[in-house]
Amino acid sequence: MIQAAGGLVWRNSPRGRELVLIHRTRYGPEWALPKGKLDPGEGWLQGALREVEEETGCRATVDRFAGGSVYAVNGVPKVVLYWHLELQEQGPVQDTREVADLRWVTPGEALAMMTHANERALLAPLENRDRPGR
Repeated sequence: MIQAAGGLVWRNSPRGRELVLIHRTRYGPEWALPKGKLDPGEGWLQGALREVEEETGCRATVDRFAGGSVYAVNGVPKVVLYWHLELQEQGPVQDTREVADLRWVTPGEALAMMTHANERALLAPLENRDRPGR
């Protein structure tokens, strides 16, 4: 089994709450949440924070668990766990071979941009809850 972790990194902006999406081109073009495989002996949360910092330059604190997904990669099950993270500081992207671009977007914009349905599913409940009048 492949184990991976990532995060939904949030910040406050004049446009309201925004999260960061990355544009990967390594396995074909995609807009996605930052995530990656755990290093040997690394815990899920530790891996999520490391991967987020490598792919976005963002140092963040943990808010709460966001959910997970399971899918197959070349017939091997892959489990990815995600956390909601609050931006503390943003520096340069470390993994420029894999990350072609990054953008801060609103949840609605993210839902329209994200390539993978399993990642959009992590945002859909928030988008519905955060709409005025709900």
